[in-house]
Amino acid sequence: MKVPAHITEQVHRAMAVPGAPASHRVVCAMSGGVDSSVVAALLKIAGYDVVGITLQLYDHGEAIRRKGACCAGQDIHDARRVAAALDIPHYVLDFESRFKESVIDEFVEAYVQGATPIPCVRCNQTVKFADLLALAHDLDASALVTGHYVESRLRGDSSGHRDMFTPADAARDQSYFLFATTQEQLDYLRFPLGLLTKPEARAVATALGLMVADKPDSQDICFVPDGNYADVILKMRPDAAKAGEIVDMRGHVLGHHDGIIHFTIGQRKGLGIGGGAPLFVVELDAANARVIVGPREALKQSEIAISDLNWLGDVPLSDEPQAIYARIRSTRAPVPGTLYAQGKGAVLMIEEGEFGVSPGQAAVFYAGQGSGQRVLGGGFIALKRPRVTFARSASVALSA
Repeated sequence: MKVPAHITEQVHRAMAVPGAPASHRVVCAMSGGVDSSVVAALLKIAGYDVVGITLQLYDHGEAIRRKGACCAGQDIHDARRVAAALDIPHYVLDFESRFKESVIDEFVEAYVQGATPIPCVRCNQTVKFADLLALAHDLDASALVTGHYVESRLRGDSSGHRDMFTPADAARDQSYFLFATTQEQLDYLRFPLGLLTKPEARAVATALGLMVADKPDSQDICFVPDGNYADVILKMRPDAAKAGEIVDMRGHVLGHHDGIIHFTIGQRKGLGIGGGAPLFVVELDAANARVIVGPREALKQSEIAISDLNWLGDVPLSDEPQAIYARIRSTRAPVPGTLYAQGKGAVLMIEEGEFGVSPGQAAVFYAGQGSGQRVLGGGFIALKRPRVTFARSASVALSA
C-alpha cells in the first residue's frame, strides 16, 4: 500500500510520539465510514501498531436496516472488512446500555423540557472520549486516534499539553462537536485528518482500494430513524405528547399543538397558524405546554447564558470580558464576541446579535475565524434572558 510521502509525513506530524512508530500501539476508533478507515490505513502504512475498535451503540437489529448513520449494523460490518483488509486486530464492543443511559435518555429528556440537544456532543463526551479512551489506556496505547476533522498541536511550552485547532478543510470542521474535550483527553487524542481535506481522504481511500471509498457520509443522528426524532421520544416517553396552546408573545392564543417536542426554536413551517405576518417559534414553555411565537426580530439575542462550560484557553475566565469568536450553530461561521464568567457558567455577548439561539445547543469559542484557529472551549446554551415582546400588530418591551 502506497500513499504520497507528504501525507505519511503529515500522519507522523499529527501523531507526534517519540521513537519508532512500531514501538507505539495506537487505538483507532473505527466507525465503518471512509474517514476512520483512512486513518486506520494511514496509521498502518506509517508503521504504527494499530488496534481497531468499533462501538455498537444501539440495537443491532434496527441498525442493520439503516444507512446514512454512524455505528449502524452495516457500518460495523464495513469496519470489520476494512480491518481485515489492513490486517490489523479489530474488536466490536457492546456499549448499548451505556449509550442509552448517557446519550439517548438525555436526548429524550431535553426535548421534553423544551431544549434542542446535540447527542453527538454527549456521545463524544461520555462514551467515545471517556469510556473508549479509558479502554485505550488499558491496552497500553500511546494514543487514541479518530477520524475527526480537527487538528491538535503541541503547545509551545514545556507543559507537554496539546491544543485543538480548526482543520485544514474548513468545510469539514468538526470542532463544534468536540468542544467538551478536556485537556487530559486532548493530550491523549490524535486527529490525523486535521491536516487533510476531505477530497484528499477519499483519494487515499480510492488509491488503497478500501471498500468504503465511495461510501456516503453519515447524515442522521444514529439512533433516530429517518430523522424523525419525535417518534423516538414518544416511544420512550408516551407522555411527552402533551397538547397545549400556541400563543403570541403577549399570551394571545393563536392555535393549538400536539406536544412541544414537535417544535424547535426558529421554526416557521408547520405551525398551523396561517394568516398575518410570518411567525417563528421564539420560546418553548415546557412547564405550561406552550409554544410561543413571534416575528423574526424576536429571535435575535446579543446576551447568551452558557452552562457546562469547558474552557481550554490560556487565560482563565473571570468577570473581565475576553474577546473571542463564537459559533452557536454547527453550520454557521464564528462571529466576534466577548465572554466572561458568571457564577458556575459564563455569559456570551455578541454585539451584532444572533438569530435562533436554542437552549441545549452549543456555543463554541475560537481565537479567530477560518482554518488553523485555536479552539478555546465551549458550553451549552441556557435560558433565559430579557426579550422584546411582540404581538402581530404591535410590540411592547417586556422581560420574559
